[in-house]
Order: sequence, then structure tokens, then C-alpha cells
Amino acid sequence: MIKMKRHKLTPTGIIMLGFLIGAFLGAFCLLLPISLRQGQKIDSIDALFVAMSSICVTGLSTINIGQTFSAFGQVVLLLLIQFGGLGIVTFTTIVLCLFRRRITLAERIVIQSAYNLDTLSGLVRLTLRILKVTLCLEGLGAIGYSLVFIPEYGLKGIWYSIFHAVSAFCNAGIDLLGGNSFCGYTENVILNFTTIFLIIVSGLGFPVYWEIVRVFRPSFQRRGNSYVRKMNLQAKIVLLATISLILAGTLLTLLFEYDNPDTLGGMSWPQKGMAALFQSVTLRTAGFVTIPQEYFRPSSCLVYLILMFIGGSPAGTAGGVKTVTVVLLFSSMFANIRGKKDVSVMHRKIADETIRRCVAIVIFSLSVLLVLTTALLAVQESDFIDAFYEMTSAIATVGVSRGLTGELNPIGKLIVTLAMYLGRIGPITLALVFNSRQPAGNVSYAESKVIIG
Repeated sequence: MIKMKRHKLTPTGIIMLGFLIGAFLGAFCLLLPISLRQGQKIDSIDALFVAMSSICVTGLSTINIGQTFSAFGQVVLLLLIQFGGLGIVTFTTIVLCLFRRRITLAERIVIQSAYNLDTLSGLVRLTLRILKVTLCLEGLGAIGYSLVFIPEYGLKGIWYSIFHAVSAFCNAGIDLLGGNSFCGYTENVILNFTTIFLIIVSGLGFPVYWEIVRVFRPSFQRRGNSYVRKMNLQAKIVLLATISLILAGTLLTLLFEYDNPDTLGGMSWPQKGMAALFQSVTLRTAGFVTIPQEYFRPSSCLVYLILMFIGGSPAGTAGGVKTVTVVLLFSSMFANIRGKKDVSVMHRKIADETIRRCVAIVIFSLSVLLVLTTALLAVQESDFIDAFYEMTSAIATVGVSRGLTGELNPIGKLIVTLAMYLGRIGPITLALVFNSRQPAGNVSYAESKVIIG
């Protein structure tokens, strides 16, 4: 008798499959009559597009969310956003803990892979801490939004506050306000800074939270003299890169758009500063906008493409190739220019394997971006900058658009749907799935010199 070889899914395969199944289940739920407002219809491609956008916390939508979906449909979207923001693995762990089931070694390996950690100890406790922090921050965001939405919408404002707090923290950018995102609140200080707060803290990544708490906790331990232990390298890189990118995006937006009558031109300088800050922050991966993207000048759009491609920081809800990846790549470049053998950041040596992984992530992501942009241009009539903006937004799970999303044909919708999926699970994760069963032998070949540059 021929024995069938049993194949087991790798941790990365489980993550990929989890998001895919979640998207199709979400699309099925959105197609149910109970999910739609009376008189509204939605086809299967749009349902899959919106479900994938929600679970991949992207924010692009081919339909008007608030006008199309009933309260039940909006709850489905909220669950997809929360599910996708925290991740398949976090939810699975929480369910296992609720049923008091013991977490096996294989399941711990999946958790370790999902958060890119180097230890198997304390993973369940870490997952539960992530849930608590998430609910706490989303609650604070809901309180902030309620100061705006309850006076305007009454009791319905409570639901709007909760939905948009979850959407902002998970970097989804999906709104219920009629399809214009927050463009009606460009000058509202409370809404702007509530959204900015949620986007920034969620984009830092959960490991940075623990490091900040460890360093700045009020009850400092005293051992002879009080002291504050220094942050680890990960937290330093994330905070420095985040602040630098936000400031750069804000200043460049002010520089390029201060006299543009369609964007910042008609605002006072305090309003210009707030709008430019919001734009810089949301382009990191959030998707909410206070100014329509098609009105920005090409110079600004180029800056935004770079911000979107970089994205947020590792082990958070943000997309993109991540801040740490870009910092390490630039450090490697400068080390090579200076003729240094080792790559170092803040007087700490970075392993060669880590640098190679950074190169793989960026090249793979850029390759997927270029291939899918070419495919979109081949099937969809569009300006290059609009298509490239759309595809970068989808792959980096940002969710902003220059007006192309609503004009996509069926094939274009499927291409953008694929881009959102690949952007959420990460192109490097896809590569690892196909190569996870390759033998890991160390083969050394003869060295040969080639000419570069």
C-alpha cells in the first residue's frame, strides 16, 4: 500500500490561510440580506474587496460603507478590522485561554513566528497583555471621538465613536461617515488629535510599549540610588524613525502645499500645521484623510509614496516594509561607503542575517508593487501616478486613494484585493512559506569577483 506523505502547515502558512479564510467568511457575511440596508445591493467582488480591506486593515473601499451596510454589516466589519489588526494568532490564543485549553508547543511556535520573537517563554501572557493594551487604548480613543460624534449624531454617535476608535487603532481607515473619511472635520482639533494619537501608538509596535513602560514606570526600583534603565535598541530605532518620518512628512507637506488653494492654501497657519501633521501621520498606514488625496501636488505625492512604502514599525498593526528595516538598510549602506566590515546602529552590531532579511523584504515588496502596478495599468484606464498611488496604498495597507478605487473594473478590483492580502501577510512571509521545506544545509562555494556600479 502506498503511504501518503503527511504535510503540516508551517506557522507562516497558518497565518496566510487564517487571513484568507477570514476574508472569505467576512465576504459571505456581508452578502447576507441582514448585512445590507433596505434597498441596497452588493456583488460578490465588492463584498470580497471590502472584507479583504477590513481584515487586512487597509481601508480602501469600492462602495459607500455607511450607506450600504446595516448595523449588523457594520458589526461584521468591526470584527474583521479587530481580527485583522490584532492578528489571527492573537485571537486564536485568546479563544484557547477562554476555554482553558493548554497551549501546545506547536501553537507557541506559531505565536513566536507571528510576532517575530526570539523566545518561546511568556508568549501566552504577552498575547493577553496585547489584548488588554489594545482595548484600553481603543477605549480612550472612543472617549475622544464621543466628544465629537455624540453632540452631532446623538446615541448613534456612541457606535460611531467605538467603530472609528477601533478602525484608527488597527490602522484600517474605514469610516461610516459617507465615504469622505474625515474631510468634514479638517479643522476639528479633538477629532484630529484623537486620530493622530491612535495611529501613532498603534504603529509603534507592542514590544516598544513594554519597553516604554519598563523605562518610565512611576515606581522606580531603588537599589542604593534611583535609576532609569536605558531602552533597548529596537525601541530606540522605532522612536527615532517614527519621530523623524512624522516631522519630515509634516514639514514637506507645509513646504509643497502651503499655497495650494485645494489643500492648505485657504487655512490659517495653525490649521495648516494640524492638517499637515495629520496627513504625515495617516500616510504611515492609517487611511483616514482630512483632505482629498487627488488635490495634492505631484511633489507631495512622491513624499507620500515613500512614507506609505516604509509604513509603521514591527509587531504592531501597521503595514509597509517597517521603519526598522529601512534604518538597517541605510546603516548597511553607510557602513559599505565607509569601508566598514560590520553594520552597527547606536554602537550595536547588527547580524549579517538580519541585514540580508531586510534586503529580501524591501526587494520582494518593491517587486510585488511593480508587478501588480503594471497589471493594474494593463487592465484599468488610469494615470500612472493614480495607479501607483493606489497600489502602494494597498500593498502598504494604508487605504488612501486618489479617486481610483471607485472606478476600478472587476479585474482591477481583484488585483487590488490581491495587493491588500499580500501587503498584510507580508511578501517575505509568502516567500518563506514556499521555501520552508527546503533543506537548510550550509554549502560553501568558491569565491569569485564581479564588477558592480
